[in-house]
Amino acid sequence: MLPTILDLASLRHAYAAGLSPLQLMEEIIARCRASDDPAIFITMTPEDDLRAAARELVARAPESNSLPLWGIPFAVKDNIDVAGLPTTAACPAFAYHPQADATTVARLRAAGAIVIGKTNLDQFATGLNGTRSPHGAPRSVFDRNYVSGGSSSGSAVAVAAGLASFSLGTDTAGSGRVPAAFNNLVGIKPTPGLVPNVGVVPACRSVDVVTIFAATVGDGIAIRKIMEGYDARDPFSRQAAPASLPSTRPRIGVLDAAEREFYGNKDVEALYDAAIERARSLGAVIVPFDYAPFRQAAELLYNGPWVAERLAAVKEFLATNGDDFDPTVRAIIEGAKAYDAVDAFEGRYKLEALRQKTKAEWEKVDFLMLPTSPTTYTVEEMQADPIVRNSHFGRYTNFANLLDCAAIAVPAGFDADGHLPAGVMLVGPAFTDDALAPFADAMHRALDTGMGKDRKAALPEASRVAPSADDFVPIVVVGAHLTDMPLNHELTRPGGYKLRSGRTDGSYRLFALPGTIPPKPGLLRDPGFTGNGVEVEVWALPPAAFARFVQNIPAPLGVGKVTLNDGSSVTGFLCEAHAVTGGREITEFGGWRNYIRASGPTV
Repeated sequence: MLPTILDLASLRHAYAAGLSPLQLMEEIIARCRASDDPAIFITMTPEDDLRAAARELVARAPESNSLPLWGIPFAVKDNIDVAGLPTTAACPAFAYHPQADATTVARLRAAGAIVIGKTNLDQFATGLNGTRSPHGAPRSVFDRNYVSGGSSSGSAVAVAAGLASFSLGTDTAGSGRVPAAFNNLVGIKPTPGLVPNVGVVPACRSVDVVTIFAATVGDGIAIRKIMEGYDARDPFSRQAAPASLPSTRPRIGVLDAAEREFYGNKDVEALYDAAIERARSLGAVIVPFDYAPFRQAAELLYNGPWVAERLAAVKEFLATNGDDFDPTVRAIIEGAKAYDAVDAFEGRYKLEALRQKTKAEWEKVDFLMLPTSPTTYTVEEMQADPIVRNSHFGRYTNFANLLDCAAIAVPAGFDADGHLPAGVMLVGPAFTDDALAPFADAMHRALDTGMGKDRKAALPEASRVAPSADDFVPIVVVGAHLTDMPLNHELTRPGGYKLRSGRTDGSYRLFALPGTIPPKPGLLRDPGFTGNGVEVEVWALPPAAFARFVQNIPAPLGVGKVTLNDGSSVTGFLCEAHAVTGGREITEFGGWRNYIRASGPTV
């Protein structure tokens, strides 16, 4: 029997045990027929086509799990092209029939995934609440009176309800994150340009991002890696330049008192505070920061000339089909007519000025943790004040694409009544997509809220995200770079992490170098010396960080191979022999840390 939530690990296990893709498609068909939310999908893949897709997959790749997403069912937001299904952007008069899949869809299908249908959205991806569609409003899987979040509304509900293993959304202002929070899911928002937008109906072309809703961080990251990659047909596509983050004791920026706003929702505020304490318990250093410049950048997305990008995407259709628009969507897009080219340049100047201000805050932290949405509303409440209440949802999300950030939204728990969920986001600088994942996964696993509507589901161990040593370069440190020593930040700041403690073999001698600030030792190998070895630590650095680190090592220090007492040979700090002249030999202390303790604060 399949679980309620169709995470990747569960499906792969079921396939390995003998389940066939055809059997899974029959289960998906049955679940969709039984769904009590008729607004999730705009167009379903015809049932016979699902069965045919399952047979074709087995013919192409007969061995179970022989492709990365072999037989995995997914849903696609209906502003992303799927060949064979219409693209409507939730506006029937706009519908067209694409001849080819969007790049993202094509890559996922090539990996073995099967599209089950096109999901509902706030029309033309304009909104964060999920009520602006002629096809109705998908509802929170926990209470039908409440919004699902948008604009990727149907995509989130499809996963949270157990109808799809994962789904694609898009995110301009937060549409790939807010629905995740409202449905107890993970939302993966890549760095702009990492995932191509070819075959996507644009909202704001310069900042749109294709996103993933998944049951776990590990699932979402695995799917993103299949979708990503440069595509020259997208003018905003970029080659990835992965950036690292500290894997131990990361400095996490949290809202200071002046910038906290939850619109009276004490439950969400309490869950945010609990998430801060959870991060602290996982080893994070909590740093209050000034959100004001980020908030001011966020306000530009709907209260600045970027609204004109929404008009640019649909201006010809709006000119002839204005009555086919949702009234709120039309009002927002037509508001763009108030802006001219001068406003556009002035808006850009303001954004760049705010970007400069945010740099001072980034210096204090490694990444941010923010509420995904500060509150939620019922469908009735949203429809009574659709623009103001929608803006509340985007208070902490709108800046991320304008400021070129990566983000992962994870569940933060349920309100005091155990009724409605909320979430938090980890937001990092460009291309920290992979680096954010281990801590995001740890945050999710530290909760006991399940996945989607199944609050008792255990997160599978197979999807755990651990810091990866792949391609990291080990280095032996012996002095001021040891843990808790003055220069240790030169290892942790660029994403290095400690592999182990150890000792050199007995042929090494240690000297206190004269005149160094901060004080440093020199490690020398003396083949004729027989001692007990010197205390060291082995750290791992990303390759680019390792190169910068070595380049900045001051003479007379350098790097060479250090032999450890376990027989291994690792790159590490060594010293030129002439530099120890006049220095004190401290080998007898067994290591720099013991010498510092014995010598006191004057050293």
